[in-house]
Amino acid sequence: MSMCCSMVSTRCAPARNRFRPAPSPTSSATRRARCTSGCSTTAPNSAEPKQDPLNSAVGGITLSDRPFRFGIGLSADASMSDWQHQARAAEDLGYDVIMVSDHLGMAAPFPALTALAAVTTRPRLGTFVLNTGFYKPALLARDVSSTDLPTGGRLELGLGTGWAQDEFADAELPFPPAGQRIAHVERTITELRRRFATGNPPVLQQPAPPILVACRGDRLLAMAAANADIISLAGVDVTERPVTEEAVERALADRIEFIRAAAGRPIEQLELGLTIMTVHLDGKGMPDLTTQRMFAPGLSDDELLALPGVLHGSPDDIAGTLECYRRKYHLTHFVVPATAMADFAEVIDRLR
Repeated sequence: MSMCCSMVSTRCAPARNRFRPAPSPTSSATRRARCTSGCSTTAPNSAEPKQDPLNSAVGGITLSDRPFRFGIGLSADASMSDWQHQARAAEDLGYDVIMVSDHLGMAAPFPALTALAAVTTRPRLGTFVLNTGFYKPALLARDVSSTDLPTGGRLELGLGTGWAQDEFADAELPFPPAGQRIAHVERTITELRRRFATGNPPVLQQPAPPILVACRGDRLLAMAAANADIISLAGVDVTERPVTEEAVERALADRIEFIRAAAGRPIEQLELGLTIMTVHLDGKGMPDLTTQRMFAPGLSDDELLALPGVLHGSPDDIAGTLECYRRKYHLTHFVVPATAMADFAEVIDRLR
């Protein structure tokens, strides 16, 4: 599975860090989830105030008040008809953003988003994430304009540096060092905004469609903090061993403070998020940790389950964990794979 064009290895504290049988039912209407540093939350049953998440991203509210937004990353190996079926299902289940990745061997992202717009009405539509190295800014601006207009201003532009060197070779493009690829993303953001500000090419969203950058390393994260509208943490390195809930919380807190220091502007102007690679609900067999094991082969199963990219427990447990992530780390934007669409929808129901 490939959800974005940035290397993915998400790490921090889950709903529960050990795979064990579900606890016996209780008479309580809600269960409580606790981050180890004392952030106790109860999964809510009442609806949140209705407000535009994008408008709230740039003014007026505190970070912990920002509404959740939940995205679904469509399967990279699915057909266009499958994508349209998944998009309709995601809309029915309450997802806020439907997202496609950008790899050779799959449908081109912008025509795909236009096709998805034809079968949906409410969700926003985004790239997660675009291989920016494949594009010159002027040509990308044309593609963005040609997609934002027919989708009714629902486009969100997710950018990444591109990491699959073999795809660059297949496209007969050079594969620059990481620093040059990051500089290209930054220049692309600046040039897109400049062009949209002139109205050439035109976009429906003013002054420009929101830009997401998926990040892991310090250089890309610092650039995103200063330039992006949305940051999706696609990896949080945990250097402490063993990997415990406390260790991953410290690592995640460090990332948020890094963003705050690098932003050069009020952090309230940023929407912060996390890429989720695995969602496992109690009573549904063993969790599939294949992806996590690829990027962290030296960790035990218990340590893999401690990563924040793994959400494990009951729907109430996971909802409480996400509430805690919002309160402590200001994370409100979560993207899950299409394989987890139905299971994670049970969590969404508890947060709306």
